Amino acid sequence: MAKLRAEQLAAAASKSLAPIYIISGDEPLLVQEACDTLRQSARQQGYTERERYHADKSFDWGQLHASAASLSLFAEKKIIELHITGGKPGTEGGKALQEYAARPADDNLLLIVLPKIDRNTQKAKWFSALEQAGVFIQIWPINGAQLHQWLDQRLSAAGLSADRSAIDMLATRIEGNLLAAAQEIEKLKLLATDGRVDSQLLANVVANSARYDIFGLVDKALLGDVQAAVRNLQGLKGEGTEPLAILWALTRDIRSLLQVAAGTASGSNFDWACKQAGVWDSKKSIVSAALRRLKPNELEVLLRKCNGIDRAVKGMRPADPWDELLDLVLQLAGVRSLTASNTRMSLSI
Repeated sequence: MAKLRAEQLAAAASKSLAPIYIISGDEPLLVQEACDTLRQSARQQGYTERERYHADKSFDWGQLHASAASLSLFAEKKIIELHITGGKPGTEGGKALQEYAARPADDNLLLIVLPKIDRNTQKAKWFSALEQAGVFIQIWPINGAQLHQWLDQRLSAAGLSADRSAIDMLATRIEGNLLAAAQEIEKLKLLATDGRVDSQLLANVVANSARYDIFGLVDKALLGDVQAAVRNLQGLKGEGTEPLAILWALTRDIRSLLQVAAGTASGSNFDWACKQAGVWDSKKSIVSAALRRLKPNELEVLLRKCNGIDRAVKGMRPADPWDELLDLVLQLAGVRSLTASNTRMSLSI
């Protein structure tokens, strides 16, 4: 069996089609898109009819033979699509697939869709039989190191360009769910009228156009407007905003404050330090107000607290993320809501 990567499928299938294709993987979006690529190439080469079957435990494998043998009144060629949701066809199914692979029909294309399969499954007789006649496309997951590049390429394919902070926020938002990423990018196509995506636009999408604004929350906290910041946080919670989206914005600005503080401490003037930290001109007065109230060692503690909240959101630490976000916002606004001993305990868990 020829093995192809998903990105090689379009070029290979446009030249010639094998009688059997197996697409296997646990990334629903990538599996779906690989199937779509194959279907499109097949339609262009005369496979205008499609029959789809789900092979569960009650599936009658005689349908596979019947479908292969039946002639269509409306098309000369057809795609027989077989989804084996459990990953293994069983004894009867394995026999049927071996028989089909021995004599694949000239006017049929058999597409078999499987979840991720292990090496033992690939050594099974039915898989070995298919191996002699078809093409195997194994879909690999997109890991953390590859996700940012994948998102950048996906945005570019959609006609969008995004800065690094926007891609970071999108990666945080989707948590590895590529279907969710595709949906968010479709929203951005409608909202980014000039084709550019920045973190503010993305935050609005993440918040589902919430009446309460994530960046407004951060600005109010930096200004020390405690009541407005807490009201904004509660509003975002009530509207279903995800804690990670809020945490991302808070963490980003705490890091910017630390960078500006370090720059001025080393002799740079305030404007240059803000430029180096990526602080917009419109936000310089807010940053200045925050730095008059918050010392670098306090900001370091808040940054560590952000890490603790991130672990709480992801279930790696026994704490309520919303309670800890409230505490973070209060401390950023200048309210000492926890004693020193309690603060150390929350950071060490």
